[in-house]
Amino acid sequence: MSDTFTTLAAPAEAQMREKASTFLAYAAPVESEAEARAILADRGKALWDATHHCSAWSLRGGTRRANDGGEPGGSAGPPILAAIEGAGLTDCVVIVTRYYGGTKLGVGGLVRAYGDAAAASLQAAPRRVGTYAERLAVRYAYEHTAAVMRALERGGAEEVEHGYAPEGNAGTVDFTLPRGRVQALADELREATAGAVAPERGGECVLYRNAKT
Repeated sequence: MSDTFTTLAAPAEAQMREKASTFLAYAAPVESEAEARAILADRGKALWDATHHCSAWSLRGGTRRANDGGEPGGSAGPPILAAIEGAGLTDCVVIVTRYYGGTKLGVGGLVRAYGDAAAASLQAAPRRVGTYAERLAVRYAYEHTAAVMRALERGGAEEVEHGYAPEGNAGTVDFTLPRGRVQALADELREATAGAVAPERGGECVLYRNAKT
């Protein structure tokens, strides 16, 4: 399993015309099916006079959905989903709204139009990379302060929060670390403090950074 994934950093739109039909594509980051369905519902309300609202989304847990929105089976949702997967993206939804222009495109024409519109909206969207991480906590005697701080710096700790034990005789630090670095940090702390300091795991999370363009 990869330690990283790529998703969208913000929504984006694209528009194209094919034989008098207008296709409006909207791509957005999501973290759940409920969020994807809510965006689809909002899009339907905002563009209530459109002929079709076709959609697809892909989530990190493996969930993938494709909806033809009333178009012939397989002509809209699957090419939208293919655009998402072809871009190497997850945790995102794409909705392509069609205003029918009076000329039928045929199944092949619809597949191309919906796929191209979806791809254009994804290309227009900024991206970010998510890294699977863990939230950790360390309690340490003051004589181990330097060793703990060095280990956190070398490990690339982020979202660092310093504090003190209630008794006032020890320091505490909570931080987030990419999961691939957790064991190395635990080993370094153990060696540097003769086994006196070990991180406590507080749960899985994700660290994000903007993707290079």
